[in-house]
Amino acid sequence: MYTLIAIAGLGIICLIAEIFNLRKAIVPITILGLLGSLALTVPDFGHYYRYFNSMVITNNFSAAFSCLFIILTIFLIALTPDFHKEHKAKLSDFVAIKLFLLTGAIAMVCFGNLAMFFLGIEILSIALYVLAASQPKNLKSNEAGMKYFLMGAFASGFILFGIALIYGATGSFDTSVIYGKILENQPMPAWYFIGIVMMSIGLLFKIAAVPFHFWAPDVYEGSPALTTATMSTLTKVAAIAAFFKLMTSLNLTVPGTYITIISIVSILSMTVGNITALVQTNVKRMLAFSGISHAGFMLMVFFNPIETPGTLLYYTAAYAFAGIAAFAVILSVCGDKGNEEVYNFNGLGKRNPLMAAVLTCSLLSMAGIPIFSGFFAKFFLFNQVLSTGHVAIVIIAILNSIVSVGYYFKLILAMYTKEATSEVQPTPVMYTIVAVLSIALNIAMGLQPDFVLGLLKI
Repeated sequence: MYTLIAIAGLGIICLIAEIFNLRKAIVPITILGLLGSLALTVPDFGHYYRYFNSMVITNNFSAAFSCLFIILTIFLIALTPDFHKEHKAKLSDFVAIKLFLLTGAIAMVCFGNLAMFFLGIEILSIALYVLAASQPKNLKSNEAGMKYFLMGAFASGFILFGIALIYGATGSFDTSVIYGKILENQPMPAWYFIGIVMMSIGLLFKIAAVPFHFWAPDVYEGSPALTTATMSTLTKVAAIAAFFKLMTSLNLTVPGTYITIISIVSILSMTVGNITALVQTNVKRMLAFSGISHAGFMLMVFFNPIETPGTLLYYTAAYAFAGIAAFAVILSVCGDKGNEEVYNFNGLGKRNPLMAAVLTCSLLSMAGIPIFSGFFAKFFLFNQVLSTGHVAIVIIAILNSIVSVGYYFKLILAMYTKEATSEVQPTPVMYTIVAVLSIALNIAMGLQPDFVLGLLKI
C-alpha cells in the first residue's frame, strides 16, 4: 500500500521538478526514490495486510512481483536520459509516465477487488498508449500508438464486461467474497464462467498470446525502442502475474475445459511465435515474436497453479532481465533511428566486445541454454507440468525451445562472423551499466535459483 503511494507521489514530484527547472536531478532522485520504495516493499514478505476494505492486499505474491517491477523500472528509467537526449525538455514527462505505469503494474498484483484490478490495468495501458505514440513526427510511432490504443480499448471492453458478469453472478467485486462462495459450493449461473472467459480474452491480449497477438509485431516495431523494451519486459510480466492471480482468486480448481483452452493457446503461441520469428530481419519484430512464444511458455503455469507461483516469478524475472539486457544493447547500436535491422549488428563482436557478449548471453538465456536462468526457468516449469501428466505439451515446448535457437543464433552469428556495415558509435555509459547489471542478475539467478523460488514460500 505504502509502495503504491510512494511511487505515485514520486511521479508527481518529477512533474513538479520540471517547473523549477531541476531537470538534471530528475533521474537520480527518481532512482533513489525507487530504491526507497523497494525498501518499503521488502518488509511485506511474510505478512498479509488488507487496506481500504480489501481493495489492496499485500502478501508474498504481491511483494515479490512488486520488487521485480521496481527493479525493472529502475533500469528503464536509467536508460531514459540518453535515449531522449534530443528531447530534454520532455524528460520529466517520460520519467513520470513510467512511474505511473509502474503504479498500475503494482496495483495489478496487489488487488483484492476487481475494481482495483481494472483501475491498475487501465493506468498501465494509458501510460503505454502515450509512450507508443510519443514521437508525433514519426509515422510508425503514430501508427503504433493508434493500433495499440484501438486494440487495447477493445480488450479492456472484454475485461470490463467480464467483471460486470462476475459481479452479476456473485453480487460482489471482492475476490475473497467471490472465492468464499466457490468454497461453499454455491451454484454459479452460466454467466459467471462466461465472465471469466471474457476476462481471460482481455488478458491474453495484454500478454500477446495467439490468437490475440497480431498487434504486437507492428506496435513493437513502430514504437520507440525504449517503449518496446517496456512493453516486452515490465508490461508482459505484469500482465501474466495479474492473469495468474486473477484466475487463482476466482477459482478453487481450474476446470478441465479451461485447461484445454489454455493448452491450445499455449501451444499455438509457442509454435506461431517461434516459426514466425525465424523469418524476421528486424530485431524488434523478432523479439516481439519471441515474446509471443514466451507467453506460451508462461501460460503453462496454469496446469499446476498450486505449485507454480514461485516458478512463474522465476521465469518472468529471468525473461525480463534478459530482455532489458538485450534492449540496452539494441539501444546502444541503433539508438532512436528507427532502424533495427539485423545487419546493424554485423561485426559488433569486434566493434564492442562487451555489449556483444551481453547480447549473446541474453539471447542464450531466452533460448534456454545453461548456465543462464532461462534454462532453469524452463527446467522447473517443465518438471512441474510433467507432474500433472501433460507430457505432450512439454515435448512440444522442448521442440519449440530448439526452434528458437535458430533465430537467436542468427543475431549471434551476425555479431561474430560478419564484417561491420556501419561505423563505430560511442556507447553511453548508462547503457553499458544497465546491460551488464541486468545480465549479471540473470546469471546470478541461474547460479542461485532457490533464493527467487523461495520468496513465495516464506
